[in-house]
Amino acid sequence: MSLIKKNINNIINELEQHNSQPKREVRLVAVSKGQDQEKILEAFNAGHNIFGENYLQEAINKKEALKNFKIEWHFIGPIQSNKCKLIAENFHWIQTVDRIKVANKLNKFNTNQTPLNICIQINISNEDTKSGVKIKEIDALAEYISNSDKLKLRGLMAIPSNTIKKEILINEYKQLKMIYENLKSKYSTIDTLSMGMSNDYLLAIENGSNLVRIGTKIFGSR
Repeated sequence: MSLIKKNINNIINELEQHNSQPKREVRLVAVSKGQDQEKILEAFNAGHNIFGENYLQEAINKKEALKNFKIEWHFIGPIQSNKCKLIAENFHWIQTVDRIKVANKLNKFNTNQTPLNICIQINISNEDTKSGVKIKEIDALAEYISNSDKLKLRGLMAIPSNTIKKEILINEYKQLKMIYENLKSKYSTIDTLSMGMSNDYLLAIENGSNLVRIGTKIFGSR
């Protein structure tokens, strides 16, 4: 068994063991930024087909090289409005929408038959250096996305505070879960709470996450 396959299997087993709601599926996005296409293919051959990329041109190159493989591509990096056309054309999921201007452009440039799956990124830690919408702006953005004919509002995404203090992380997770449940009661398409990365994914799923984004623990350091 390859190391990447072993890593994926170990993570999936951990997700199942730590899932606070056994009937809930926790999806794994393998974060492949900075990794070469051979490693992505190795993970694909191990049975995994969901990959997340942060850098647009790098992702497009990989997508072209792997076009014969049935991969679900997630964009998980900050979005520049002048890159919206290429993002709309090359990804199935976009997890980092944080303003109406970006949502408008993604809707405009989506020429596929199916809507783009959209998560609203929330700046839950209120850090100036992080992308994400402020909590008070969520409702307006969610309504706009929900009313866009070529976008499908799927849920929320966040990067919590960079800290080892569990109480801070848990407080942020609980805020996100509360916002998620509130939006879910308003929009039938919402089913995704994307929080948790290599250093906090178990704590995240114990507190409501159903999608985690893991890179280093699958592929090793870049």
